[in-house]
Amino acid sequence: MFYSFIRVIVRIIVYIVNGKPTYLNKEKLPTGNYILVGPHRTWFDPLYFALAASPKKFSFMAKEELFKNPILRFILVHANAFPVNRENPGPSVIKTPVKWLKKKDLSLIMFPSGTRHSQKLKGGVILIAKLSGVPIVPAVYQGPLTFKGLLTRKKTTVAFGDPIYLDRKMKINDENQKIIIEKMEQQFNSLDKSINPDFKYIDMSKK
Repeated sequence: MFYSFIRVIVRIIVYIVNGKPTYLNKEKLPTGNYILVGPHRTWFDPLYFALAASPKKFSFMAKEELFKNPILRFILVHANAFPVNRENPGPSVIKTPVKWLKKKDLSLIMFPSGTRHSQKLKGGVILIAKLSGVPIVPAVYQGPLTFKGLLTRKKTTVAFGDPIYLDRKMKINDENQKIIIEKMEQQFNSLDKSINPDFKYIDMSKK
């Protein structure tokens, strides 16, 4: 109930601040649970991903420091977020999402690059997908990268790619991880070009 309420509030705020977003290829989203992955380009792209894939509900990973504030903790917990220690991630970073994907009607939003300032994909999403038996759905966000940019009402677009299904018998080794990571990267690039052939991501933190 809380998640649905927050989603409505966010949708209204997004519409007022930036106008109506464009969502492409929504028909590609599978039934059941899945892991929605994309390059992390701004702090609010997970909000756009969650809105774009509605009515599906999602869980999120959030750095554990955010849970120290009791008010923020309440919001995060009821918005289906769970804490992760980024410096020393323990077994829960895998066990919690796998358990939720199997036992709850919640999909998962992950950014394989880890942070929005790193474009290097990581293998955690692959392990979670294999253990939970759900597909990986690539997605990209194109639009403003700062809140100030949102106020300019520049067009925002989220596009979904084809689900990537993993063989349950596949071994999680460097070779197989490389194959899956390449598939994700190829879809990210293809989706970006389908929205804007001239698109080039600029990390605002380095400007």
